[in-house]
Amino acid sequence: MKELLRTNDIVLISFVQSLLKEQNIEHIVVDQHMSILEGSVGAIPRRLLVDSDYNDQARRLLHDAGIGNELSETNQ
Repeated sequence: MKELLRTNDIVLISFVQSLLKEQNIEHIVVDQHMSILEGSVGAIPRRLLVDSDYNDQARRLLHDAGIGNELSETNQ
């Protein structure tokens, strides 16, 4: 799995998840339950990971959707 993006913006994560699901790109959101430990203030960003085989396709998809600036720089 490779990190596609890291953000505190739950609306952005939801949007990206819908884009990925539409294209049948396997993904997972991690660190989403850390808010229990932090007191629900959203200080710990959630990470959206995609299967390594779909990383390039997922990155192109986000660029095409106009949100390529949200992509993580790691694991390109």
